[in-house]
Amino acid sequence: MESIGGLDLLKDWLLKRKHAFSPQAREYGLRLPKGVLILGLPGTGKSLAAKATASVFGVPLLKLDAGGIFESLVGQSEANLRAVLQTAEAVSPCVLWMDEIEKALSGSQSAGSTDGGTSARVFGSFLNWLQEKQKKPVFVIATANDVSKLPPELLRKGRFDELFFVDFPNREERQAIWNIQIAKEFDVVQLSKATEG
Repeated sequence: MESIGGLDLLKDWLLKRKHAFSPQAREYGLRLPKGVLILGLPGTGKSLAAKATASVFGVPLLKLDAGGIFESLVGQSEANLRAVLQTAEAVSPCVLWMDEIEKALSGSQSAGSTDGGTSARVFGSFLNWLQEKQKKPVFVIATANDVSKLPPELLRKGRFDELFFVDFPNREERQAIWNIQIAKEFDVVQLSKATEG
């Protein structure tokens, strides 16, 4: 998390849950966290935060490549998704990262008019797994650039523990970013002022 400038609310939320997958947390009876959906503008640190989360939790990071799920044969896409989710559960505890989830789910609301309903079935299977994965410690981080392209079912309470919006960094956040990236060679206060907007 030290390599991320800004995003303090998200970082704080994640750090408070860093021991959530520990045996002590299970013995105590704490509920397993499901995951987070991070929405925001491109280039604002969503993917970096997803990668850092696995490090904070001390678990492996798996990236779900939606492009690799979809196949031309009937039923193969659904089988591919099941295989991915079974792998995540077998590796658990882990972080499962879905980058730009709105692109992966873009055909889910087409009512079968574009792909014979494959996207809708894959999306339905994913939603069901996301809702029902009670016993498996798989923390899902989904990132999205365009909330308007997300199916409303994904945003329903209970799918994720929390939703975060990531905007362009303010002056203090830009200064923190500069401090991380180039503080040894440049005056970060001046850089922060010069990058307004």
